[in-house]
Amino acid sequence: MKSRIIEAAIIAVGITLLGYMIRSGIENFKERDRVVSVKGLAELEVAADKVVWPLMYKELGNDLLTLYHNIQTKNRTIVAFLQANGIKDEEITVTPAEIIDMEAERYSSQTHPYRYNATSVITVSSTDVEKVRKLIAEQTELLKQGVAITGGDYRYSILYEFTGLNSIKPEMIEEATNNARRAAEKFATDSGSKLGKIRDASQGQFTITDRDANTPFIKNVRVVTTINYYLRK
Repeated sequence: MKSRIIEAAIIAVGITLLGYMIRSGIENFKERDRVVSVKGLAELEVAADKVVWPLMYKELGNDLLTLYHNIQTKNRTIVAFLQANGIKDEEITVTPAEIIDMEAERYSSQTHPYRYNATSVITVSSTDVEKVRKLIAEQTELLKQGVAITGGDYRYSILYEFTGLNSIKPEMIEEATNNARRAAEKFATDSGSKLGKIRDASQGQFTITDRDANTPFIKNVRVVTTINYYLRK
């Protein structure tokens, strides 16, 4: 009889513990369903560290040999101008001229004063952005030597780049993460909860854009981090 009482007591205690564990598990499961998703933004303005400057000009003529001679002369003038202002040989690329025979254009019925239309491009690629920017402002000096640099063609636009993204990534990710946590803490406080552990997180892509249309040599770097936190009562 006594042993049966002990056995019944043990079973009762076991059932009670099992019920408690089930209830605790259900409550814990419910707690895990309470999640807040927040985004953290980090932005940074940086100076471009590389510039690609195409110097493009047009040359017209009716005689190919004369046209070729004029292009060679102007190319030498441009290269000499660049070298005299500190641009290294390895930063200069001379592209073969693109020549269009206007009389060979099948879809043109107009008459042209010149048969040949040549486009010549000399490209400067440099990491000394300030030096090149100074030269761009002084390119009118080439006009005095008979070379008119042509603009307005999107294919030959000046390109500014920022190549040092890897050096600023850790700092920006940390800032974005901290901003996300502050937003989550504010939400938890406003909802009468406490912020728990991170359930999962994802880092958005870094984007590099011009700060504005007038200063393409200043870049805006941006990243958004998304973090999901558990909320506790």
